[in-house]
Amino acid sequence: MESTRIKKRGGGRPPKFREVRRPVTVTLPERTLKSLEMVNADRARAIVKCVEAAIGGEPKNRKLVELVEVLPGKALIVVGSQRTLNQIEWLNLVEIAPARFLLILPSGTPIEGLEVSLRDLLDEISPDEEDERALLQQLLELVVGQRRKKAISKGELVFVDVRETA
Repeated sequence: MESTRIKKRGGGRPPKFREVRRPVTVTLPERTLKSLEMVNADRARAIVKCVEAAIGGEPKNRKLVELVEVLPGKALIVVGSQRTLNQIEWLNLVEIAPARFLLILPSGTPIEGLEVSLRDLLDEISPDEEDERALLQQLLELVVGQRRKKAISKGELVFVDVRETA
């Protein structure tokens, strides 16, 4: 029979967070340490608060795929991870905010090419990579649904070559 008693803690300070945690050591610039103090006097809480603000809160509340309206009635697809999508060699991911990426398809690449690549990744990804699988599935459903409604199109971005020319 399983015990329902709560295990008593030993001495020491109560935990700061209600989830699995571990100590880490990190070296930060002085200006970052001063900035963290403005967020919270407790560095650990300040770091957690900054990270959650940067990437959209707790994992359960984060959007893996979202549409961000940029013109009236027109939106861009923004994804919250690039790890698995980086396996599509021709797909460029541009980070527009911490852990938020735009999808950039090379000129002439049909939307259907993205669909096929997403399906291939879903076939290959390990079942235990739940977040990545969910992102791929949501992205695929969005692309397929919009294509079937004839509501998806590609536009052009302006790129400037900033490499030094010798």
